[in-house]
Amino acid sequence: MSDFYVRYYTGHQGKHGHEFLEFEYSRGRLRYANNSNYRNDSLIRKEMWVSPILIEQIREIVSESEIMREDDAKWPKKNVVGRQELEIRLGNEHISFETAKINSLVDIQDSEDPEGLRVFYYLIQDLKSLIFSLINLHFKVRRTPVHY
Repeated sequence: MSDFYVRYYTGHQGKHGHEFLEFEYSRGRLRYANNSNYRNDSLIRKEMWVSPILIEQIREIVSESEIMREDDAKWPKKNVVGRQELEIRLGNEHISFETAKINSLVDIQDSEDPEGLRVFYYLIQDLKSLIFSLINLHFKVRRTPVHY
């Protein structure tokens, strides 16, 4: 299924260095990375091959979100607090988003495009929930409770 690709990144440069969370699905492989230097935590990298059924589920989540109709032109720009990136290839469509970190729903309501940013926010929540569930099912990972 090379016509489907998704990558999400959120991170910032801070007093603990470059801290980030990233996951990427491409051609059957799901990759995950989490770098938090808080309390001397180390980089966590995990990779797994996923079934076609799971791939279809991820595609469906992305497709049903209608994120491909959105435009990030009026979304908050990346800043010192950090940034989020989302890149998706779905069939012949390809889209890439970049915005500031969203800390709460208030950030969404106060934006110039609350509807579009809400679509982005909830899609990311759904994808992160699925990815974290898969990671926890397949690997023993000790994560520091850092909120991205």
